[in-house]
Amino acid sequence: MEHIQLHVKGMSCNHCVNSVEGAVKALGASAKVDLAKEEVSVDYDKSLLSLAAIKEAIEDQGYDVV
Repeated sequence: MEHIQLHVKGMSCNHCVNSVEGAVKALGASAKVDLAKEEVSVDYDKSLLSLAAIKEAIEDQGYDVV
């Protein structure tokens, strides 16, 4: 299992949290958003899912992964 911290701009409310966590979970990974730090903690299986796919799923929700 791989663990990463992503810095994500544009999140400001619980709707944002639900959107980002839901998009990552739909890929088969787990995600936890920290609004105050503008971070998303992701645990995923590197053999099944790429970091690029995770970033794309978040960006598809309208947020910027920096």
